[in-house]
Amino acid sequence: MTSPEWAEAEIPGLLRRLACLAYEGVLLFALAVVTGLIFSPLVQQRHALDYRYGLMATVVSVFALYFVYFWSRNGQTLAMQTWHVRVLDLQGKPLTTGRALSRYALSWLWFLPALSGLYLFDMQRSSGAVFCALFAGIIAYALLAQLHPQKQFLHDRICGTRLVTWRRVKSPGI
Repeated sequence: MTSPEWAEAEIPGLLRRLACLAYEGVLLFALAVVTGLIFSPLVQQRHALDYRYGLMATVVSVFALYFVYFWSRNGQTLAMQTWHVRVLDLQGKPLTTGRALSRYALSWLWFLPALSGLYLFDMQRSSGAVFCALFAGIIAYALLAQLHPQKQFLHDRICGTRLVTWRRVKSPGI
């Protein structure tokens, strides 16, 4: 790693990465709610189904801004800071904006197979089926990382990024 103030990085365990994903989901839920609270009055939305595709596009764009900003700034979102996980390129450097954006786009691979299956079998109206499919898809995608020699996710392998454990070394005087 490039900075001496950080301890040597190791690969975070699967449970830590899944805990980080769960915490990220809580933060993203809050971000989606705030985005909706701003979007609705701006477009004078009178019914929940009015402008729903615009709202979805806006939420996905706000999520992209969130991830790209944090990943290209210091390699850690708020949840990643809590769980001491950082994303770096294969040379151990912070991500460029372009690489962070491609990682965000490819991170939808977590959900794409499950959502495609729901659509193909016309089960997207059942909230129980959606929850079960997404849960099973996330677990399957996470377990696939265990097949990689460095335990990295598919989207990280494609983007040339990797997740590492990242903790500050405490100074003796603090």
